[in-house]
Amino acid sequence: MGKVDSKADKYYNMSNLEELMDALRGKEGCPWDRAQTHESLKPHLIEEAYEVLEALEEKDDALLQEELGDLLLQVLFHSTIAKEQGRFQLRDVIQSLAEKIVFRHPHVFQDRTANSEGEAIESWEDQKRKEKNITSTTHSMQRIPKHLPALMRADKVQKKAAQVGFDWKDPEDVIRKVHEELGELLEAKATGDPTRIKEEGGDLLFSAVNLLRFFDVEPEGALNNTTDRFIQRFQSVEEDASESGKPMKHMDLEELEMLWQQAKRKKS
Repeated sequence: MGKVDSKADKYYNMSNLEELMDALRGKEGCPWDRAQTHESLKPHLIEEAYEVLEALEEKDDALLQEELGDLLLQVLFHSTIAKEQGRFQLRDVIQSLAEKIVFRHPHVFQDRTANSEGEAIESWEDQKRKEKNITSTTHSMQRIPKHLPALMRADKVQKKAAQVGFDWKDPEDVIRKVHEELGELLEAKATGDPTRIKEEGGDLLFSAVNLLRFFDVEPEGALNNTTDRFIQRFQSVEEDASESGKPMKHMDLEELEMLWQQAKRKKS
């Protein structure tokens, strides 16, 4: 591919993107792009996915368009590396995706029916089990990626269990379980056994995810929102402390609590 006029008013399609990536990876291409491997690109793939999520949270269409492009670049990058190694290429990725969409939607492309969102999900899961030769619920749990954020993975595992009836019937039972796990964590702390403390701490978090699931709250988003609020309130506390002329590290807990409650009122 020859020189590209970056100012040209040109419409690029997927084939053009492949040509651009081939040029970047070619002998006269970009040294950084040529040096990349599947392994080196892993952090970038994760980062770009999270930047798409942030753009969605911001409800910024221009930013979302840009970040979706950056995520697509990662798909293109990995496909190009695979093509260079004679394994597969972008058109194979597109073909397999199209086939999967058709296969997993028999209620759209075949004679099966789905009259609700629940029935559509059931149809999707049934087709997925056939496609992946999933023979048990445990097998389907094991296929959930371990690299997912821990709260998200726990939520998905619990939903798999719920699909076969392994679930609490009443939220009150889940609330009691949370209290039970908190008690066991405190007992573990009293023993001083770090292994047991870690185990019981995980049980408490798993139960908290379960409770949020019963309340139809996505745990990953809930915790991220809380973290954002904490940062905003902490900024207010830090600024107020600075204005008082007394650094936070020289304040006692009572003074910090007063500033914290003041910050909460500001944001309410």
